[in-house]
Amino acid sequence: MERLKDMIDRHAQPGRVVWIGLRPERRMEIVPREAALLGVSGLEGDHARPGKRALTLFQAEHLAAVASYLGREAIAPEALRRNLHVAGLNLASLRDREIALGEAVVRLTTICAPCSRMEEAFGPGGYAAIRGHGGWCAEVVEPGRIALGDPVRPLGDQSA
Repeated sequence: MERLKDMIDRHAQPGRVVWIGLRPERRMEIVPREAALLGVSGLEGDHARPGKRALTLFQAEHLAAVASYLGREAIAPEALRRNLHVAGLNLASLRDREIALGEAVVRLTTICAPCSRMEEAFGPGGYAAIRGHGGWCAEVVEPGRIALGDPVRPLGDQSA
């Protein structure tokens, strides 16, 4: 019988980076990018915090769920104020694991809870719509360049 740990460590496919955004200063508009350099303190040009919250990631597949909870057809990625949107790989399954994003390596550290800005962005109920779908915070293990379309791979993955 297959061990649970083996199943947890295995993923069907790598993910990919589908959106990159920088927040030059607190409360400023997000600036979409095709590529960015990830330094030890976060993306260059972003007002990120060093340490466990240096980078924020969002599961792109959750955009549709959040839009549905808001009664909308769609929402723009920048409205969520996260740095990277990743598709094709379940980020929740990677907590406390190192993942390669393009040339960089990060470790997912903690859930990125929604902030009061979600009510400003989406109106009443915006905060509640994001709960459970706020994304993940990560710390930088190895700096490097990240670009749209780059693969997102768990390191030490047991996939075939």
